[in-house]
Amino acid sequence: MLTLLIFIVVLALVFDFINGFHDTANAIATSISTRALTPKTAVIMAAVLNFLGAVFSSEVAKTVGGKIANPAVIPNGLMIVIATLFAAIAWNLITWYFGIPSSSSHTLIGSLAGAVVAGAGWGAVNWSGFKEIILILVLSPIVAFATGFLIMWILKQIIMAKGNSSRTKFNRLFRTLQVFSAALLSFSHGGNDAQKAMGIIVFALVATGVQTDLDVPLWVKLLAATAMGLGSSIGGWRIINTVSKKLIKIEPINGFASDLNSSIIIQASTAMGMPLSTTHVISSSIIGTGSVIRFYDVKWSVVTKMVTTWVITIPISMALAYVLCKILFGLFH
Repeated sequence: MLTLLIFIVVLALVFDFINGFHDTANAIATSISTRALTPKTAVIMAAVLNFLGAVFSSEVAKTVGGKIANPAVIPNGLMIVIATLFAAIAWNLITWYFGIPSSSSHTLIGSLAGAVVAGAGWGAVNWSGFKEIILILVLSPIVAFATGFLIMWILKQIIMAKGNSSRTKFNRLFRTLQVFSAALLSFSHGGNDAQKAMGIIVFALVATGVQTDLDVPLWVKLLAATAMGLGSSIGGWRIINTVSKKLIKIEPINGFASDLNSSIIIQASTAMGMPLSTTHVISSSIIGTGSVIRFYDVKWSVVTKMVTTWVITIPISMALAYVLCKILFGLFH
């Protein structure tokens, strides 16, 4: 039991590490694209602030650890968690390899639900809680697009009122402001994303009776935060390339607007204890702000590819975790 528990903690930290270089790329892509920050500086800043954000709160971890299924009563809890993490890691690596900004949140939530079904049956899943999480995951990019569009439209009106001669001055101003918006976004990312791995570890701790509540121990926070920070320090250059260059040409003004808009939405979701996809939120913010500047320059073929990946991630993750869980039971039961 102890050996399996240690193995699960290691797997969760691997997932968090991959999440760090997979998703953090989105948080610093705009500032790198506009040269507000050098790649090296941006990655170091993101690593530090992801760590700090990860230890800031734990409400999202409680949601992940207890809202999809009750780990205190579910049978075969450890096998379920192992299958969940293997499936989530596999899908994250696949999408990273192809440079697609997929969602680690969708992957983890879908994998956990699929593994629970395989290990404990359909009735073991708290479908109302699952649907509530899915609703946030689906609505957040739509909200991010709309609010990003609105913020950028307001900024555009201000610039137009000042005249084109002020455009260069505004670009210099927003390039400076991007340093702060990228820092805030990195902190926000750590505060929401690292908690998902914490929630999985807590799920395993409760399932084995090591603890009886969903509170996140300090050692779990520190380990998850460290894994997220280390992953961030690697940098996801494939995904940075997609987000910063293949969606639309990013200028300092819409880069700043995208980062600020994403931070507000992620912080609000974290305060409510709800996991969302930082990838979806950031990408949708970039598309929303970019649409105001040059709607026809948005590379909608790339957007379509991204959205397709978003849509298929949860069902693929569920199926993958289901199969892996059944294989584990066949090997060890």
